[in-house]
Amino acid sequence: MLTRLRLPAIRDHLDALLEEAARREMNLREALTWLCTAEVARKDHLRMGMALRLARFPYVRTLEAFDFEAQPSIDPAQIRELATCRWVANGDTLLLLGPPGVGKTHLAVALGREAVGLGHSVQHVGAMELITALAKAQAQHALEARLTQYAKTRLLIIDELGYLPLEPNAAYLFFQLISRCYKRGSVLITSNRPVMEWGEVFGDQVVATAILDRLLHHSHVLTIRGDTTGSKRNVAAASSARRRAVPPHRAALAYSHRRPVRRPEGKLESGSTGSAAHNNNVTTHTDETTIEKAPEGLHQQTISWARFRVGGGPKADVA
Repeated sequence: MLTRLRLPAIRDHLDALLEEAARREMNLREALTWLCTAEVARKDHLRMGMALRLARFPYVRTLEAFDFEAQPSIDPAQIRELATCRWVANGDTLLLLGPPGVGKTHLAVALGREAVGLGHSVQHVGAMELITALAKAQAQHALEARLTQYAKTRLLIIDELGYLPLEPNAAYLFFQLISRCYKRGSVLITSNRPVMEWGEVFGDQVVATAILDRLLHHSHVLTIRGDTTGSKRNVAAASSARRRAVPPHRAALAYSHRRPVRRPEGKLESGSTGSAAHNNNVTTHTDETTIEKAPEGLHQQTISWARFRVGGGPKADVA
């Protein structure tokens, strides 16, 4: 019966749910609420997973993971307001503009996930992929169906507009899509080009103006300035690598631990650098350490070590 009623969460966990209700000493009304809450949670989880797959996000990004300190031009309060998705409910447009690497796609994906969590249908598509799909549909006489598919989405995210040159017919195809979405759904566009350069992007100033006229009617424009997040990560990684690098004195110290070898005349030779260290005027100092007693015919060696430097200072003592 629960299967016919399409209540799989209650069906699969009925015994455990009833035991928990009894343990909490729930009355009938509370127990029914408890069962229905479990079913709703299961359905929300499945819906969220399906919606995220249909959204086709390129990767997982969240607002919590965004580094606002790296981009001081972004107001966190404004992003939190956008995360409420009231602009999606109102059918507004959001433009995220700025140079490559400042976090536009991160914010677009994160805001898209917030919209999915609030029950909105979302679709993410790259600008070049979008234009290619529309051009192919036009060649197959299926442009109307393709435009309807994109326009029926509550939030359409168009990523990386302006990075690559568009085909000659792209401006007209893009205009038809924006006109179809106008006042029906929301559009989020990320671009590395300011809106005054979109005439160059589309290769037609007149059509670009018509596109912007519809996009900017009810819109939010967020321009991101500052260093790219990628360059900041590279600098941080380089700094961390320098901190992890082995200091020269430790590398020299490791080299000095090579096993002593016996010369015919009975003198001690440590690796291949015994006399070279003195010839290069390399000196050692700090704590003294005595090497274990050498075999017969070898001298017992006491060296001072820890930091090597070129120039003056006391030479290594050999006893």
